[in-house]
Amino acid sequence: MNRNDERDALIEAARDASKRAYAPYSGYHVGAALLLKNGDVVTGANVENASYGLTLCAETAAVAKIANEGWIGELAAVAIVGGRPEGDALLGSDPVHPCGRCRQILNEAAERSKTDILVHCASGDGSAVKSYRLSELLPAAFGPKDLGLID
Repeated sequence: MNRNDERDALIEAARDASKRAYAPYSGYHVGAALLLKNGDVVTGANVENASYGLTLCAETAAVAKIANEGWIGELAAVAIVGGRPEGDALLGSDPVHPCGRCRQILNEAAERSKTDILVHCASGDGSAVKSYRLSELLPAAFGPKDLGLID
C-alpha cells in the first residue's frame, strides 16, 4: 500500500469512528485513527460530558486504548476527522487539527514509539486534508525524554 492509500484508509477509519461519537452538547463529532507499526488501526471518538472539563477528545480516547493494550510504543501515524453529522455524512470543509492537550497526549505516544509521527487532519466532508509531522504541530515539546525516561 502506498503512502497516499495508507493515509486515505486511516482517514476513512477516523471518519467511521466519528459515527460513534457521543456529542450531545456540541453536536460536533470527531474520530481519530491510530496506525500502529504492525499495520493495525485503533480508533477513538470524542465523548462529551455535562461537566465539560471531563470531555474526552477522540485522540485521547484512542491513545488510552493503545496504552491499555500495552501498545503505547507502537504508534506510527494518526488521522483526525471531524464535523457535524447529517445522515451518513459529516459536514465541514476545514481540516480538523488536534487541540493542545491532544498534541501533548500524541507526543507522549510518539516519543515512546521513537518516531516523529505523521498527523493527517481531514475535513468532515472529505474535501481537504493537511498532513504534518507532530513536531510541526508541537515544536519543542515536553515529554518522557525530558524526564530522562527514554533516549
